[in-house]
Amino acid sequence: MKIKLSNLGILRQAEFTLGDLTIICGGNNTGKTYATYTLFGFLLLWRQKFSIEISNETIDQLLTNGVIQVNVQDYIHIAQDVLSQACKVYTQELHRIFATPVDRFENTTFSIDLDFNQINLELPYNRQISSEKISLLSLFKESYSLNLVITLLVEKIEVKLPIHILKNLIADSLKEIIFAPLLPRPFIASAERTGAAIFRKELNFARNRLLEEMGQVSKDINPLELLLKEYEDYALPVKMNVDFTRNLETIAKKTSFLQTQYPAILENFSDIIGGEYTVTRHDELYFLPRHKKGLKLSMDESSSAVRSLLDLGFYLRHEAQRGDLLLIDEPELNLHPENQRRIARLVARLIHVGIKVFMTTHSDYLIKELSTLIMLNQEDLYVRSIAEREGYCTEELLNIDQVRVYIAQEEQVLLEGKRRKTKIHTLVPANIDQQLGIEVQSFDSAIETMNRIQSAILWREV
Repeated sequence: MKIKLSNLGILRQAEFTLGDLTIICGGNNTGKTYATYTLFGFLLLWRQKFSIEISNETIDQLLTNGVIQVNVQDYIHIAQDVLSQACKVYTQELHRIFATPVDRFENTTFSIDLDFNQINLELPYNRQISSEKISLLSLFKESYSLNLVITLLVEKIEVKLPIHILKNLIADSLKEIIFAPLLPRPFIASAERTGAAIFRKELNFARNRLLEEMGQVSKDINPLELLLKEYEDYALPVKMNVDFTRNLETIAKKTSFLQTQYPAILENFSDIIGGEYTVTRHDELYFLPRHKKGLKLSMDESSSAVRSLLDLGFYLRHEAQRGDLLLIDEPELNLHPENQRRIARLVARLIHVGIKVFMTTHSDYLIKELSTLIMLNQEDLYVRSIAEREGYCTEELLNIDQVRVYIAQEEQVLLEGKRRKTKIHTLVPANIDQQLGIEVQSFDSAIETMNRIQSAILWREV
């Protein structure tokens, strides 16, 4: 999947391709979060933006015969047009993702390239629409079949399904069959997550704003209108994190595939935070430190690292699904360098079990540890002996084909329609080598400068 964008915040023109692990590095205010939020919003909302037209003839045949077959291949042929139009619609609504004025993104372009040859028609599809008492509609596709079979399960006289609802149900099923295998389910941990952990009970933005306005309402305004008003004071990823944190009692009742199939990964995470999270039936959130039996710490009593990793911890234990895209804005927040290294190794293990990871970072420790995981993945017996001696396992090693790294920085770029290169803010692919790891010059330059200054102080060098 390749993402192309222009005039997005400070990013004048840029593109990046998702790998199993995708990293954007760079200085502050270089566009990393803009790229992250934009990708997250599209992956979260694409079903609402994609439009597939179902003909009246198709509905007439269904209502007449009670069952029809729709050839999925007919809609695969128009998939690129559907995708392109969805990207345009989404771009026009970017201000909602970032909670900005409408004109902030009026010159922005955003597009996604998908490889439609990778549509997986091997997968079966089965959906049944029911009311409280009876089944209404069945939508079914067998494995390897090109036909979506749609069956009315009731007589027209019993229940009359509106035509627009029938069209939407069929279109939704086609979206799932064609696009869902190509567009991963996203989960994001934004940089604001640490504060949300402390104030999770109070952070109901809509409620607080609604109460404030209802307190000021005049007799001429219908308070019910306020209930329908949409508030966009916070970026969508921040809202999602707050909602996730506020609903931990419900989320804790779920079980992810990691908990049942890969408990060692959750044990690795517990090693990083030094304990476990727990939510009581009264929705009280605590941290239980290891080696301190009976001690329960509230979030404001816990370390900033524990708060920073709260969303990630609950996602891994209760929400994670194979094929997900886990987006983490600055995973190194509040973490000691050793735990930053552990996070890198945890990320590698997630990739090996089928969870893709997208992250932004300022951390040289994180990048160096990921470089180590790449460099250790060699057949050389000496390198293998180092991996064994230092306690690395095969599930933590990375191949360069799995990793994409981009540097958000200024670069001379040939803009579309221009003859000469222009210096703009963009995303520059970093060099990745199996023997040398990841090259991030901005980190190396800062470290070299500090080393030079310290050498001059110690050795009296000019």
